[in-house]
Amino acid sequence: MLHPMIALSVILLCICILAFAVLLWITRVPPEVPATVADDPALPRFRGKGVLLHGHVTGAGGAPLAIVLHGGPGGDHRSLLALEALRDTHRVLFYDQRGAGLSERVTEDRLAMKDHLADLDALIAAHGGDPVLLIGHSWGAMLATAYLGHRPEVVSRAVLIEPGFLDAEGLTAFETRRTALSRSPRMIWAGLLAGFRARGMRGDAEAARDSIVGTVVHAFANHPANPYHCPGQTYDAPALRFGSRASDAFWREPATALGAIAPGLAFPGRVLILAGGCNDWTGGPLQARHAGLFPDAAMDVIEGAGHDTTWDKPDATLAAIRPFIAGTQYR
Repeated sequence: MLHPMIALSVILLCICILAFAVLLWITRVPPEVPATVADDPALPRFRGKGVLLHGHVTGAGGAPLAIVLHGGPGGDHRSLLALEALRDTHRVLFYDQRGAGLSERVTEDRLAMKDHLADLDALIAAHGGDPVLLIGHSWGAMLATAYLGHRPEVVSRAVLIEPGFLDAEGLTAFETRRTALSRSPRMIWAGLLAGFRARGMRGDAEAARDSIVGTVVHAFANHPANPYHCPGQTYDAPALRFGSRASDAFWREPATALGAIAPGLAFPGRVLILAGGCNDWTGGPLQARHAGLFPDAAMDVIEGAGHDTTWDKPDATLAAIRPFIAGTQYR
């Protein structure tokens, strides 16, 4: 007869082997990761500052330019395409930021805020967009704010949809909640599954890493304790491909980005800040405080929307933006 401790050890070993086999089975088919503009010549593209950017522009050639800045860092513009409706008054330019979406991957030392600002400089110059309307979502709203300080003279107005934080107080609060969610068992399990699924994945050198981190980020946004979605709903905003290094470059030193964002808070032009009505994290209360940081800012709440108001409530989001850019409301 086996000693009880030996028997227990054998049982635990068998359970571990079985669990490992089950993980291998349920993750046996790796996800497909789309190629970037560096590998797919059919993708529409722009030139940034020494980098190829995936994107497109729509609208009449002589219309004012509007540039849409997606969230992340590391996300893409897919969930913001409802803003194409603004093409009746603007040329609307969508692009995936460097190292993100389907844009070219670059090393982490080329993913600083100054690099993102240089890409915006290049896009505005190439498309004759002076002055330009900036529309940013989440991290994209933070990037837009940095650009307001970088080149305020070339920006007409700015629409900021739920920037995550714009000052040190906001960064501290955001990091506290983000860290707590990131360490939950649900997130750890999502990362484990994503890692198993990525084995044997085909694609470029960043494909597996992007797939793993992108899966975890989606799980984070869809966490039941995360109000990025309304109660009883899921966070279903679509994405093309996540840029893991772009995300890492920012989160390694988020306080550094605040140095670039801070000058934008003095922008003398008009700013509209939008918040999701379901979001008690980066929603109304935080965005009301953000509005007070600018000399001339108004805020509107999109009811029934979570963090991504453009995806959740596109008509309501457009209804808020149109009178602002026309100068007929929020005076």
